[in-house]
Amino acid sequence: MLSTVAFAQKKEIKKAEKALKSGDLTEAIGYLTQAEALLGAADTKLKTQFYLVKGEAYLADAGTNNFEMMKTAAEAFTEAEALGGAAQERLKIGRTNLRVALVNSAINDQNAKNFKMAATKLYTSYMTSKKDTSDLYYAAGNAVNGKDYPTALTYYKQLLDMGYTGIKTEYIAIDSEAGKEVAFGDKGERDLALLSGNYTNPTDRESESVRGDILQKVTLIYSSQGETEKALELMKLAREANPGDVSLIRTEADIAYKMGDMARYEELMNEVVKSDPNNPELYFNLGVSAGSRDQDEKAMGYYKKALELKPGYALAQINIAALLLKSEGAIVEEMNGLGTSKKDDLRYEELKTKRKDLYKEVIPYLESAIKTKTDNVELVRTLMNLYSQLGEDAKFKAMKAKLASMEGGE
Repeated sequence: MLSTVAFAQKKEIKKAEKALKSGDLTEAIGYLTQAEALLGAADTKLKTQFYLVKGEAYLADAGTNNFEMMKTAAEAFTEAEALGGAAQERLKIGRTNLRVALVNSAINDQNAKNFKMAATKLYTSYMTSKKDTSDLYYAAGNAVNGKDYPTALTYYKQLLDMGYTGIKTEYIAIDSEAGKEVAFGDKGERDLALLSGNYTNPTDRESESVRGDILQKVTLIYSSQGETEKALELMKLAREANPGDVSLIRTEADIAYKMGDMARYEELMNEVVKSDPNNPELYFNLGVSAGSRDQDEKAMGYYKKALELKPGYALAQINIAALLLKSEGAIVEEMNGLGTSKKDDLRYEELKTKRKDLYKEVIPYLESAIKTKTDNVELVRTLMNLYSQLGEDAKFKAMKAKLASMEGGE
């Protein structure tokens, strides 16, 4: 009776293979379903053959986007490998095709901003063949983009535990016609291209390590979850291992900022500036840091440097104006405290002129800023008030009308 069952199974599996080759996937899966019902009595060889055919059939039926079928195919190939005795070349081809399908489908999800599904598919690809550790790295990245931080943290920890760096040999040659470097998938592919005569100057080089990026991401995840001590502990290790990694310095600066340690933030940001001295954003951030600690002169210097590197930098202009206007408070306070004597009247006029001069100094910054920040209500309101104080009626009316329009008035 057992031999009869085995014969029936073998027959159904062969029918499934035949249907698969002819492209009748529904029929192939139907035969496999019948064979699976009797699988318990089969020997290892027959079970292995069954799972190989099942993996191939479900993968073929998955098309470009049916993840459930891809997942079933992955499970079938894993079973085939676990049983042993599988046709290794056939299993290798099946897994390679499965990985291509999963990765391409994940890329489509990624482009559609369906990051969580992309992460799931890439992780499935990694589990199908753990040699492809880059799939786990990209799965973690998509989990971050999908704001699934616990999953991302799990994946990144696995990568750190296995010592993953992402470093690989890149096979480069120069495209003779375009005069540009081209990277090939492997040495064999490049050698074939060289034989065509269209490529020259073959070179091998190592790609950069992504370990710093992994440490940075894990640190940020810990920081976002309020686990500051873990973040700082990991950051210390990361900095020791990668002392010149600017992205890590920037990450530590971000943590210091979140913790309110502005002195440490400024110290770290100055390190970042050394590596990128012409970046206006860095100077602007330093200005914000200095301003938060009432170091107005230092903040002004940073904002002006940012503006020098990026003329028309609206945020820097607004903050410069805000810093200048801080001195208005002391002027107004003194004016309000004056008496009615002739000396006080003279001092009042001096202060009044000083305040107008201050407004005249501030206005050009705000007028430039509003060219790009056209929808900033407070900017419009401030300009309107300044024009009013200076008696510039036409500009005052224009700003008043603009403000009314923005606030839904008449």
